[in-house]
Amino acid sequence: MMLIVGGIASGRRTFARGLGYGPLDCVLGAERMLGGAGPGSDLEALADDMATRPVVIMAEVGLGVVPLDPHERAWREQAGRLACLLAARADCVVRMVAGIPQVLRGRPLRKDGSPWRP
Repeated sequence: MMLIVGGIASGRRTFARGLGYGPLDCVLGAERMLGGAGPGSDLEALADDMATRPVVIMAEVGLGVVPLDPHERAWREQAGRLACLLAARADCVVRMVAGIPQVLRGRPLRKDGSPWRP
């Protein structure tokens, strides 16, 4: 499984499409799957389920101003924990910044199994 993270409009989906992956191959917006998940939710099971797909695309949500709303802060905490669990399960982790992929771990593979080269 490849985890692609980055800010909004950073090129995450474009990178996945360039590797040959379509929407049916990807979990898009993994952070939104949390819904109202609180501290008692089973993030391990959610991460295990998502890790069965070839690509998981997730927004980085903790890089801004800390929200005043305690529920929003709890959701961000859960999103960060989910990102850590997914990264631990991923063969490859790519961070997108301004459309430029930064490979943090592993080697991105195209859908046909061939290696990606920048």
